[in-house]
Amino acid sequence: MTTSFVRTLPVALALALASIGMSAVAQTAAAPATAEPTTTEKVKEAGKDAADATARGTEKAWDATKSTTKKAVNATESGAEKAWDATKSGTKKAANATERGTKKAWNATKNTTKKATTATKNVAAKTGDAVENAGHKTADGMRSTGKAIGEKVPGTAEHDAAKKP
Repeated sequence: MTTSFVRTLPVALALALASIGMSAVAQTAAAPATAEPTTTEKVKEAGKDAADATARGTEKAWDATKSTTKKAVNATESGAEKAWDATKSGTKKAANATERGTKKAWNATKNTTKKATTATKNVAAKTGDAVENAGHKTADGMRSTGKAIGEKVPGTAEHDAAKKP
């Protein structure tokens, strides 16, 4: 809505109401000649009152708009400052938490690595012992088998030794 429309509307309403009043007056008996204002003067006065009321209302609306705008600006600035402070504080807290978390993770990694290394050494030693024992047993088994085969093959030392009892 434009300002001219806001100013014109009350005037138009006043004229419309006055025209209703005029038709009602026209239907009644002729008014005695007194010092009362004429319908035209009444309409003019109503239009002037409407224009004055519109001007006062416009000024009040403008003042309210200025006041509300100032409040909105102040609230926005205050909110922005609070948000900035909260962001700074939150960032510091996040950085500190990250540092603490990194230290904990590093210490946990070191401890786990030590445990894993120790466990690997133990398993490697046990595996070496198991392989060594398996190798000895396999060699002993092969010797026994070779000896048993040699006892049956003529011309071998095992065969000759087995016949001499």
